[in-house]
Amino acid sequence: MSRRDIDLEQLSSNVVVPVADEQERRVEVSLRPSTLRDFVGQGELVRHLEIVLGAAKSRGQVADHLLFAGPPGLGKTSLASIVAAEMGSGLRITSGPVLSRPGDLAALLTDLQDGDVLFIDEIHRLSRAVEEVLYPAMEDRRLDVMIGRGPSARSIRLDLPNFTLVGATTRTGLVAAPLRDRFGFVGQLDLYDPDELTIIVSRSASLLNVELSGDAAAIIAGRSRGTPRIANRLLRRVRDVAAVHELGVVDGAVAVMALELFGVDEYGLDKIDRRILGLLCDQFAAQPVGLTTLAHACGEESSTIEDAYEPFLLREGLLIRTPRGRVATERAYAHLGLRPRGGGLV
Repeated sequence: MSRRDIDLEQLSSNVVVPVADEQERRVEVSLRPSTLRDFVGQGELVRHLEIVLGAAKSRGQVADHLLFAGPPGLGKTSLASIVAAEMGSGLRITSGPVLSRPGDLAALLTDLQDGDVLFIDEIHRLSRAVEEVLYPAMEDRRLDVMIGRGPSARSIRLDLPNFTLVGATTRTGLVAAPLRDRFGFVGQLDLYDPDELTIIVSRSASLLNVELSGDAAAIIAGRSRGTPRIANRLLRRVRDVAAVHELGVVDGAVAVMALELFGVDEYGLDKIDRRILGLLCDQFAAQPVGLTTLAHACGEESSTIEDAYEPFLLREGLLIRTPRGRVATERAYAHLGLRPRGGGLV
């Protein structure tokens, strides 16, 4: 069977969408860069980190505490592991929701070794009580612990080893100001451009032993919503289609058909994205729609619509937020092949 003879109906009847599991997670981790030199994109941030880490190593000290902010999937966790590797230190990983009590954080801090890097993902979700424990740990490398209760309670001070805290957040505005001010460096990660994502896809393809030809890498990159994690995920799905049909080389035509099979169009929109736009352009045409109404109509949580889908649709100019609700743009109508009804478009 020729690669270009594969049609969407044939693919749909032969390919089963894989379920994410531990093996899938390990594959994703294996695609992450291990050094700053291997890290693609975020040029200004990488240069700043080279200075911060290089200066700390030249003084024989641990690096300042670092905070990385930006949308999901841009490489914040990868940068944390790179910081540890560049400093020759151990890496401990946790997340804000996991540290629900001050004792959880205290146990983690007292178990650190000198020079370790502690990575806290979703650091904006730390409780206020846990943050209060973190402040003296970050500033003075000490931990104040209360022993006992009532009149007999007493406080003891534990000295902590030198360590570097690396925090990651997708919501910078939710990080408390006292916590944010204790970081020596705050780096903002931006969405990647198609050329950078094409390099990432090509690199990942070589690690996965997937042979890409022609514009296959550029096609995958162009539908990845500016996010390396999505680019690698789409590459793995294209690889699955090629494996099922015993295709040794993935060209542009196979990439397009594979991505269409998994519901990813030329804009990088998936099924939920198109459902949102379809509701705004058809059922609620030419009138603002509230978030709650839109979420119920889509069958999704309001927070999911607002955090996972809207930012990309806003950035692509497919919808706007007004004081009265969400409204589709003329570009959204054009993308769906619909004609606007009435006014109210942007």
